Amino acid sequence: MSFVLDDVGLTHANGFVALAGIRLSAAQGESIALIGPSGAGKTSLLTAIGTSHLPSSGRMQVLGQALPTAPSARQLKALRSLIGTVHQSAPIALSQRVVTAVLAGRLGQWPLWKALASLAYPQDIAGAREALARVQLEDKLFARCDQLSGGQLQRVGIARVLYQQARLILADEPVSALDPALSLATVQLLVQEAAVRQATLVASLHAVDLALSCFARIVGIRDGRIAFDLPAAQVSQAQLQALYAHADGSAAALPTLGSMGSMGSAAPQLLPAPAAEVITCR
Repeated sequence: MSFVLDDVGLTHANGFVALAGIRLSAAQGESIALIGPSGAGKTSLLTAIGTSHLPSSGRMQVLGQALPTAPSARQLKALRSLIGTVHQSAPIALSQRVVTAVLAGRLGQWPLWKALASLAYPQDIAGAREALARVQLEDKLFARCDQLSGGQLQRVGIARVLYQQARLILADEPVSALDPALSLATVQLLVQEAAVRQATLVASLHAVDLALSCFARIVGIRDGRIAFDLPAAQVSQAQLQALYAHADGSAAALPTLGSMGSMGSAAPQLLPAPAAEVITCR
């Protein structure tokens, strides 16, 4: 298994319960989309799987490492070098060159001398260029990151994870700053990358139609708990409406690719059917 979460809970220092009773597992090479309203716990779940936050309760195993035990800093570094994370806002130093930002994907795998040398002179320019070409940014190889748009920075973060060749890819709203065409192409790229390398992919997505069209397995999250875990074809309209319902139980519009915040003022739409024929990913 790629990861197993057994009754995992995550409570922050201020007492806020971010996750409760999470039971979730994935076989190596599986791709899963996480959906749910804002604040449901999708990001918290990704940070737990990625070991950024160790669980407060329950048991967890990630890439063969049992957690929480008391892993050493060296053990955690080795484990995290196998996990690639695509952030909604990529944690990239704006003063550095794009090539350096991409090559940072393998710093945890390189010996110290090579990592330090790469800061002075990029150690694998061809590899960085190839990764950037896959997100349509090869022309920005030597540009400074502060010269890029938010969407371009998001794609640099994706290129970094592609270059890393991680065994487990965690993507937190990876296309929030992209237009619909690029969003679809980017999610397709991540799914295909996972399939080709038998890497596990877990992606939190705002757009329900994008998730249903591109992923075989959908996990709905609400209030820090798993509401359903089903093949995409079995997710019903009633389950989606319940997942996104307002606190008082009234119906809410389901977020779709056309209603993403980066798209301007388009109003959210209700999906016409559970399988969402709006876009085609495969």
